[in-house]
Formats: sequence, C-alpha cells, structure tokens
Amino acid sequence: MGWPRLHACGLFLLVVAVAAPRLGAAQSSSASSSKHGKSTQTRNRFELDPGSVNGGIYRNRGLGLVCTIPAGWVLRTQELNTQDSETSSQGDTENNREGKVLLAAFARPPEAKGAEVNSSILIAAESLTVYPGVKEPEQYFEPLDEVAKAQGFVMDEEPYDFTIGTKALVRADFHKDVGSRVMHQSSLVMLTHGYAVSMTLIGGSSGEVEELIGGLDFSSGGSRSVKK
Repeated sequence: MGWPRLHACGLFLLVVAVAAPRLGAAQSSSASSSKHGKSTQTRNRFELDPGSVNGGIYRNRGLGLVCTIPAGWVLRTQELNTQDSETSSQGDTENNREGKVLLAAFARPPEAKGAEVNSSILIAAESLTVYPGVKEPEQYFEPLDEVAKAQGFVMDEEPYDFTIGTKALVRADFHKDVGSRVMHQSSLVMLTHGYAVSMTLIGGSSGEVEELIGGLDFSSGGSRSVKK
C-alpha cells in the first residue's frame, strides 16, 4: 500500500540518521516517498500541547505524559522541527502544521562523531486529518513500517498491546544492523484528540531501550505491562 509522507515518520528518518554510529564522514540516508496533497478535511480544533522540559523532565499536561531524559543528554526539538520544515517543499507547508516534534533528545550532540549508537528519544504528533483511514493505533504502524524498512530496520514481530499505568498503547520493536553494531528501536503509539502520538526510542541494546521506556509515565501511573 502506498502511503503519503508522514511528518512524524519523516522526522524519524532524521533521528535514525544521527543515531547511527558515525566513525568518519557522516553517513547519508534517504528514502523516497510520495508527498500528499493538502487535506480537504477540517483541521483539528484541539490545540496540541508542545510540553516543556524542566530539570531533565519533559512534561506534557495535554497528553498527561511525563518523560525522564537521561542526565547529560542534549535537546534538539526546535532544530529538528526547523530542519524538517526547511527540507519540505512549499506545497507541504500546510501539512507541516499538522504535525510536530514534541521532544527530541540525544545521548550526544548529533553532529558529534562516535563509535556507538547515539541513543535517542523522539516524541511526535501527527494530525489524523491527513490519514482518515487510520482509526486504530495498529494502522499507524503500516506507514511507519514502510519508512523503517526503507532505512534497513526490520520489525521483530507484529505490533502488540502495551500499557503504561492505565494508558493503553500499541508497541512495535525494530532492529537494524549497522556494521558490527545493532540499533534497537521501539515505537509506542496512541491516538488522542485527533492525533497519532508516537514515542520512538533508539538505543544500542534492547535493555537500553527498555530503560528509556521506563522513563515514560502518564499522570495516572508508571507501571509497565507485559505483552498481551
């Protein structure tokens, strides 16, 4: 199935590019995808809360979400939003306003070279007005999987139910071989207020990714579930 370009998935590509080990010259990656036209549907009336970071904690009251950012990590939220906007054509300007990166955090500055995977956290929201066929979180993984495959990621298994506190999410896990290393990525998705909100965590091991997921919390509690 051919899907139009997702704002959040396009930003996922940027995160993957800077998360991969950079031993020498910067690695280049690109994926071609068809760009969608302007949506004829009514824009969401819900005002998306961008959230804020204070003392190493990201809080988004509108989503009831809290994310602990590991000590020493750097934030690139504004830069990532700006970069995605600048690399989009003017014809996509309207749809760029339908999505936004809420949090982009990296273990080290993206421009810094390193032998290890640059672990990262990306929280993004995309309006469902441009994807009227997406009614369940599982469906959002169809275009996300296409983007991930184009970047060499392999989905470990089908998306599955996952809860944090009382918040029901859908999760999928991916991996990608990068030379002698393996990038591990997990994405958790929920649909709320007309948006698909995705939380993507990348690390150099599955254990590291689990630790990052452990830093996610919702206002009603923070215990994590097992697969259903």
